[in-house]
Amino acid sequence: MPPASGDLYEKRKGVYPKAVDGFYRRLKWAIMAVTLAIYWGTPWIRWDRGPYAPDQAVLVDLAHRRFYMFAIEIWPHEFYYVAGLLVMAGIGLFLVTSAVGRAWCGYACPQTVWTDLYQHVERFIDGDRNAQIRLAKAPWSAAKAARRLAKWGVWLAIAFLTGGAWIFYFADAPTLQREFWTGSAAPVAYGTVGVLTATTFILGGFLREQLCIYMCPWPRIQTAMLDEKSLVVTYKDWRGEKRASLKMAEAHPGDFGDCIDCNQCVAVCPTGIDIREGPQIGCITCALCIDACDKVMAQVGRPRGLIDYCTQEDAEAEKNGAPSRPILRTLLRPRTIAYAAIWTSIGAAMLFALGARTRIDIAAQQDRNPIFVRLSDGAIRNAYMVKVRNMEARPRPVRVQVEGLADARLWTDAMPRDAAASSVTATVPADSVAKLRIFIAAPPAGPARQDFRFTVTATDREGGDAREPARFERP
Repeated sequence: MPPASGDLYEKRKGVYPKAVDGFYRRLKWAIMAVTLAIYWGTPWIRWDRGPYAPDQAVLVDLAHRRFYMFAIEIWPHEFYYVAGLLVMAGIGLFLVTSAVGRAWCGYACPQTVWTDLYQHVERFIDGDRNAQIRLAKAPWSAAKAARRLAKWGVWLAIAFLTGGAWIFYFADAPTLQREFWTGSAAPVAYGTVGVLTATTFILGGFLREQLCIYMCPWPRIQTAMLDEKSLVVTYKDWRGEKRASLKMAEAHPGDFGDCIDCNQCVAVCPTGIDIREGPQIGCITCALCIDACDKVMAQVGRPRGLIDYCTQEDAEAEKNGAPSRPILRTLLRPRTIAYAAIWTSIGAAMLFALGARTRIDIAAQQDRNPIFVRLSDGAIRNAYMVKVRNMEARPRPVRVQVEGLADARLWTDAMPRDAAASSVTATVPADSVAKLRIFIAAPPAGPARQDFRFTVTATDREGGDAREPARFERP
């Protein structure tokens, strides 16, 4: 029904997807099971990093500014690894979109996964499509209220588990769970769970396809990445038109196409569109209409593929009588190969950087007030705040010395000047930064500003060193 005169919008029509079985429906089941298992199960996986580091496999430790992912530990100054992962995710989406259209939206997007889960719960409680429509139109009664409360209760439980799982990525999961139920967790934990519970319940239970069609920017962005060589769900109108019922088509052979106008493709669509009307922003490429149509074609004795994954280029060729191309040849083309090569190169570079990075680092800042001090023996002293970073999950003994500053003597504020030597030693605690106030005395003869380098060397079996440029100043 078109909107009434003066109205700015059309009232939403309810979408009640029908259950269907087939290859793509089973693929969606498998992807949903895997993604939900990863989301809910990952915080509970343990990973032994020794006695000085948390044993949660994946942890965003905001308190100590660390990100742990199995054997990988990311420090704040290494945030470029996270940026690299985001770039890889973006290029991965470009690759998937250019190859198989909105497959991300149809199979792995969180909105799709949770909406799909909610719809299965809805079918279990309210029945399939026809039963849901009848229930929606029925007047309120005790039976209808009981079904609604049962369904909403299960939805709310799923939403609560979704919000609860999220906070476990930011603290030790068993500890936070115990604190959460005893009321001793931080207020932000309860607030986060409340917000995520509400948004999951509303987005997955009520907004559903409206989020995909009206709120999400990704469908608009994807239109710029699709081309005539991208695989998308396509209704082959040259084969299906003109439509007629099976009885009419059998009575007039040769006058009608293969589509018997059963509307099963519309009934199973989670966004409620009719794929026979051509490409639309509401199509999330979930391919459930392919399963429904293939089932009908098998029942009426006609070949499958009236609705199928197909490129615009291949559709035009098939329309003119050419045979369909193998999927592999469709996927392997310069654009997708280029995206895959860029994605692989970034991943390989990040892996190389992770493998080659040192687990010890040094930073130095010169005291500016005073810049230098003349000692009683005539030597010139500068002071520095030196920070030695130990990125290993164990204490490490280190030696700090200087390069490029002749006859320099070093000592710290924890030792007398008489103990000054060419280097100082310290033990840096596990997974932390040690601050050393180091004094350097050098002969007065020399340039007013002389560049040199601090060098830190780990003296344990694994070794490793790092350098930091600095400047020594004289009168």
